Amino acid sequence: MIYQVRVRGLLGDQWADRFEGLTVTQADGDTLLTGVLDQAALHGLLKKVRDLGMQLVSVIPMESDEATAPQVKDRSRTDYRE
Repeated sequence: MIYQVRVRGLLGDQWADRFEGLTVTQADGDTLLTGVLDQAALHGLLKKVRDLGMQLVSVIPMESDEATAPQVKDRSRTDYRE
């Protein structure tokens, strides 16, 4: 299943290695982590988001055509840095 996980704020390029295998994009002040995940991998990703202190906004299961054109809403801007 393809999932899109939205976290509050914009993640810099240095975060890409922490989310290997996922597409990391920015949308309206948030970061979208999109990729094919089974249930174990999804739970692992959610644990990583929690452990890094990121604010989870949403988790959306998607059809493959939706993953290329996600619908987003405007959010306030927050920058996460290591």
